[in-house]
Amino acid sequence: MKIDALYLNYIILIFLATITTSCNSQEKSKTTVDEKNTNREASKENATQIGEYVVTTFEDSKGNLWFGTLEKGVARYDGKELRYFTTSDGLPSNRIVCVTEDKLSNLWFGTGAGISKFDGKSFTNFGTENGLCDNMVSNLFIDSNDTFWIGTWNGICTFDGTTFNDFTIPNPSIKTEINKDTEGWITEIMEDSKGNIWFGRDAYGASKFDGKTFLHFLKDDGLYSNNIHGIIEDKDGNIWFGSRVAEKDNADESKRIGKGGVSMYNGNTFSHFPEIDGLNNNDVYEIYRDNDDNIWIGTIKNGLYKYNGKEFVNYAVPKSVMSIVKDSKGSVWIGCAGGLFCLNSSGIVNVKTDGPWRAIGIRP
Repeated sequence: MKIDALYLNYIILIFLATITTSCNSQEKSKTTVDEKNTNREASKENATQIGEYVVTTFEDSKGNLWFGTLEKGVARYDGKELRYFTTSDGLPSNRIVCVTEDKLSNLWFGTGAGISKFDGKSFTNFGTENGLCDNMVSNLFIDSNDTFWIGTWNGICTFDGTTFNDFTIPNPSIKTEINKDTEGWITEIMEDSKGNIWFGRDAYGASKFDGKTFLHFLKDDGLYSNNIHGIIEDKDGNIWFGSRVAEKDNADESKRIGKGGVSMYNGNTFSHFPEIDGLNNNDVYEIYRDNDDNIWIGTIKNGLYKYNGKEFVNYAVPKSVMSIVKDSKGSVWIGCAGGLFCLNSSGIVNVKTDGPWRAIGIRP
């Protein structure tokens, strides 16, 4: 069977996400980091990519930058040096797909073998033996009510610090093909300005939860695809959805066509942007809103787009975009399938283990 390069990239990503788990115990455990045995920044002679797949980028409240990879653990840049944290330091897996921070400044990592809390000194790990709904974690989100949501490849649960509780999202009726390998994948969790919680799913579109009831949004309603991989709200209250082409899961190769890209919902109708070359016939795994209210859209084959409310600007990132964060100095960090890139006043820069780490802010 012929497989085009774009779809092959997706298969590789799914494959790596499935196999790169740790063999460590899944039960709750605590491991103190040995500061004397650190994995420091590589020398220039041995410089490599931050990771082959940099799937999450995050800036914590202290200004540290964190880059999660599928195979090398999580890398932290504190403004002076780059350091990796891996299973050797106490993480349950070297597959780090999401990072969040709680109100006590603890960092939480979603991994291929459960979740891990880092208090700056030690890791405390939680897995299915502690009640976690699945060890293959995909999303971590703490909402305005301090509810801790954990999305996985097999559903979703909440965590109160002691007990995990399963949370069921009803499945809407759909017409598109379902990929059984990703049917339970929770791809996004987001809270809007009205307190609604939105869930992105790889097969069942997007679901809005108002605390009591669910409202589902599907391709039939105006989404480009039922395979949603990013959800954000803009400053005007519009909801943006990033998606991949659902028809890629069709067993009939001749029917693997359709729209991916971006859909915007204003509360009544959906809008798309067919006039923007390369934005719609594409897969979008990441949509991000920065503190200046710019919308950033990462695509698989057409780089990065910035929307300032009036126009789209395209940046030629040479790899498939997996994650985006704009730091407090104004630089935009772009995790890719193929390494880490930074957008600053110098343009698009490939940042390896030896840098360049100089952060020069871009003009918003």
